[in-house]
Amino acid sequence: MKKRYWIIIILLLLVGLDWVIRAPDSRSRQLTAVIAAQGSAKLQSYPYQFRVLKVTGETAFISTPRNVQVPAFKALAVLYPEIDTKNANDPAFIAAQTLLGEVQAEARAIVLAQPGIKDARWELDREWLAAHHIEVPER
Repeated sequence: MKKRYWIIIILLLLVGLDWVIRAPDSRSRQLTAVIAAQGSAKLQSYPYQFRVLKVTGETAFISTPRNVQVPAFKALAVLYPEIDTKNANDPAFIAAQTLLGEVQAEARAIVLAQPGIKDARWELDREWLAAHHIEVPER
C-alpha cells in the first residue's frame, strides 16, 4: 500500500515538473495574448494560432508551422485539407501560401511593436506538427 502512495507521489511530481518545464513564462503568455487581441480578423480566424514560445533578453521566439526543414505545403495540407498542396501551381494553394505569409508577418509585427522586444525569431512548432502527424526533424 505504501508503495502505491510513493508511486502516485512520484508521478504527480513528474507531471508537475513537466508542466513547469514546458509552461511559457508570463512575458510569453502576455505577448501571445497581445497577438490574439491586436491581430486583424484575418489573423484571429487563421486556423493556426501563432504564439510566443519564449522570450530571451529582447528577443521573442514565435511559433511557426513551417521552416526550411518543414515546408509550408505540409502544414497547409493540415490547415486546408481541401487544397491540393502537391500542385504548386494550384491557385488555391498559392492563395493559402500567401495568406500564411501575411498572417505570419502580422504576428511578428505585433510582437516587435511591444516594449522591450527588439527582435523576433521563428521557432518550429514541433508539438503542433507532431500532433498533426507531420514528421518533425531532429534538432
